[in-house]
Amino acid sequence: MDWGRAKNVLICAFLGLNLLLCYQLWIDLRDQVSANLDFTSLSEETQAVMEQKGIRVLCPIPASTPQLPNITYRYSAEEQNEPPIKLDVPIDSKLIYSSFTDLSKALESQIPDIANYRFDSQESEVGKFVLHPLVQNQWSLFRVRLELINSDQKIVAFRSPKIEIGASSSDKEQKVLPASQALSSLIEKYFPADSVVKEIELGYYGELFNSESQVASPMWRFMLENGNAYYVDAISADIISPKTTD
Repeated sequence: MDWGRAKNVLICAFLGLNLLLCYQLWIDLRDQVSANLDFTSLSEETQAVMEQKGIRVLCPIPASTPQLPNITYRYSAEEQNEPPIKLDVPIDSKLIYSSFTDLSKALESQIPDIANYRFDSQESEVGKFVLHPLVQNQWSLFRVRLELINSDQKIVAFRSPKIEIGASSSDKEQKVLPASQALSSLIEKYFPADSVVKEIELGYYGELFNSESQVASPMWRFMLENGNAYYVDAISADIISPKTTD
């Protein structure tokens, strides 16, 4: 028996089997992701536009449509022009990913209300973690930012907004627009070709100017892979694109 030839045949057979198994695993993972994303909430017309424009959605489309009111808040915007405040003792930056509760405890002496904020991985960047204040302990107030400055894997300083969130501007709560409906409008009219949607979140949209009192309405935020954010008013369906934001 030619053992060298038999060995080569066995190696080729194993390689072929591994390739087949890898292909089957890729198919299973693709089907699993597609099932989790569930594009059935989008109309056939919208799905056709997605395919035509090469638009991809890499996150689940929220199905919940809670009833939410408009809210009022006061914001000074003074911190935008001020230097960050240095921490007395730098904090391990890994805590923001592993345990936000531990991070809050470590910083509460210098940032007393940090537990009322939510970390935003989409807006964070190298050297700066971004957090948003929470409305009703649940909904992010987008654009208003608490910034944690980090260096050498340590949080070394912070820049905190001066904000006071009040009660709802009226007693009336309204059912929010479904995320799928807001997404359909963006896909068909606003998203450029080859856009990739990374995250969809319901929150509130905060204007960034000084005022005695401001009103914020519920907003769907759609974050794209290129860093652009599109906001859709969850009550009126008005759209704020990066161009209109500027």
